[in-house]
Amino acid sequence: MGDNPRRPILMLLTSHWLTFVGAALATTAICSWLFALPVQLRGHTSNPYIGILVFIIIPVVLIAGLILIVAGIFFGRKRLEKMQRHLIALPDRRIYLRRIAVFFVLTAAVNIVIGAEATYRAVEHMETAQFCGQSCHVMKPEFTARQNSPHARVLCVDCHVAPGAAGWVTSKAAGTRQLLDVVFHRARKPIESAIQSGRLVPSRVTCEQCHWPQKFDAVKLRVIERFQEDAANTETQTVLMMLIGGGDLGGIHGKHMGPGVEIHYAASDSARQTIPWVECRNRKTGVSNAFLADGSNPASIANLPRYEMQCVDCHNRPTHTFDLPDRAVDGALAEGRIASTLPFIKKEAVLLLKAKYASNDEASRAIPAALTEYYRQSDPALCNKRGQDIAAAGAEIAAIYNRNVFPDLKVSWGTYPNNLGHTDAPGCFRCHDGSHSTSDKKESITQDCNTCHEPLAMDEAPPGVLKTLNLSDYAASLQKK
Repeated sequence: MGDNPRRPILMLLTSHWLTFVGAALATTAICSWLFALPVQLRGHTSNPYIGILVFIIIPVVLIAGLILIVAGIFFGRKRLEKMQRHLIALPDRRIYLRRIAVFFVLTAAVNIVIGAEATYRAVEHMETAQFCGQSCHVMKPEFTARQNSPHARVLCVDCHVAPGAAGWVTSKAAGTRQLLDVVFHRARKPIESAIQSGRLVPSRVTCEQCHWPQKFDAVKLRVIERFQEDAANTETQTVLMMLIGGGDLGGIHGKHMGPGVEIHYAASDSARQTIPWVECRNRKTGVSNAFLADGSNPASIANLPRYEMQCVDCHNRPTHTFDLPDRAVDGALAEGRIASTLPFIKKEAVLLLKAKYASNDEASRAIPAALTEYYRQSDPALCNKRGQDIAAAGAEIAAIYNRNVFPDLKVSWGTYPNNLGHTDAPGCFRCHDGSHSTSDKKESITQDCNTCHEPLAMDEAPPGVLKTLNLSDYAASLQKK
């Protein structure tokens, strides 16, 4: 067919530059897809946002290339018909073959470069927290919180994507959906947590790849620093011995997730902050009890969604943790980031943090200026003498605000409650509130403090137990720094 002067296929494919451009684009798209796809199909999948590349960008390039090929063939055919009408001799067949050979050599070279370097780098970048957090503005709060977390060096995909092919496919669909939500301004503000959205990856396939609840962990000492809102910013400390436990040996982990223990619950809200029904079952002993909160009955909880308890029901903010003003200032004072010797600094810092600001930029300007003005009016001599400490305190208070509040994204104090503990949010008291009891009222979920921790000191200044443990000097040295 290629020798038939009426239908020279080689000429149709090689006589117009659009055909070459289209073929190059289509070939590059196919090769890029083949390079990118196997990188993802491994034991533990990679970044879900690679779906943007694999399922959107590459197909668009492929379709564009195919359209250009068709256009090039059309214009090539027009050129052929024109030559035939004017009785112009067709070029030698070897010219077409030479053109095809040059095209394949150049295209192969380009795709080798793309496959070996460009595609790899693109995939590698899409696995970084910077891509997840900085490429998408609505994720700024989560990215900011992650930078100061215990998991700051853990890839987002290690916790948010399930391993295996099923997790890979799900993550690609999620990445595409999230891209469309951002492009068409459908993304919710504030962004829902994974629990609230119903897209939570079970912790048994993510968190428990590094942590496991059956491991016995005996006890942990926790020191809670508090500062009063008086002139001296009086410091007190609460010391708790946390009974972590694990396995068959009880403790917090053992009671909730020990061998044979199964806990199911019903939640009346998507954030799972209100839990009217809890069922505790032990497969080893055969004991099972159901607990209803006061004011609830079987009919009221019949249609509520039910869940099996897992790590993230309590550890719901292991990385993206947001503080409340009081606790954030206490932490800064305890670590010496704010000088605790500035009179009334605790009180003024909390007031400044709770004030309304139109944007983070406004907070960055207004907070340091307001703090300086406060000391200028209340104690001019102190303001002149300790201007550097006041300026540093103002900058730190502004930084606290900018780590926790994002007005443009509707993230404010308390938007994302932390269920670990029960001081800043209901947390443990969602179930351990003393109101959950069996139908016969003979048994209830305990609210005994000593079930989870032993108090060694409560708001003492300074606690004797820290002196005994030789930790009081260490705590004081942090503030001096």
